Amino acid sequence: MKSLLAVIVFLAAAGAAVAQQPASPGAPAETAKEALPTPKDPVAAKRAVALGAELRCLVCQNQSIEESNAELAVDLRRQIRELISQGKTDGEIIDYMVARYGDFVLYRPPFKATTALLWIGPFLLLLVGIVVLRRVLASRRERADDRPLTEAERREAERLLAGTGKTK
Repeated sequence: MKSLLAVIVFLAAAGAAVAQQPASPGAPAETAKEALPTPKDPVAAKRAVALGAELRCLVCQNQSIEESNAELAVDLRRQIRELISQGKTDGEIIDYMVARYGDFVLYRPPFKATTALLWIGPFLLLLVGIVVLRRVLASRRERADDRPLTEAERREAERLLAGTGKTK
């Protein structure tokens, strides 16, 4: 239902934009410069939501700025909308946020020296887990030697298997 409503709003906005375009063939470039996103522009709103979903809330840290109700997240959402209205591209907006807040603001930080542990860490933990598991299993095998039972151990095993005896 929401997606149908969004499509209807988008088509209505697109129809209004087409109706307002001048008839002369040389004018579209001039109108494109003037067609900056407004708060009521559904395309700009969708871009703002998509950008907000890609950026981490610096206060909550486990939510995007789009999901968070923290005061900083509200300010960042407002700032994204302002940058969109200034005609900035998505890449320029993300670069601005990274320059201001660092790579931590990104849910998918780029691979570089400062973020290498983030990308390699899970694989290292898996490798360490495999090595520890192999060592534990090897030490169990070494402890389970094949020495024969002593006479006392054999009698105790027979008594337990027969179910007639009590444990010591």
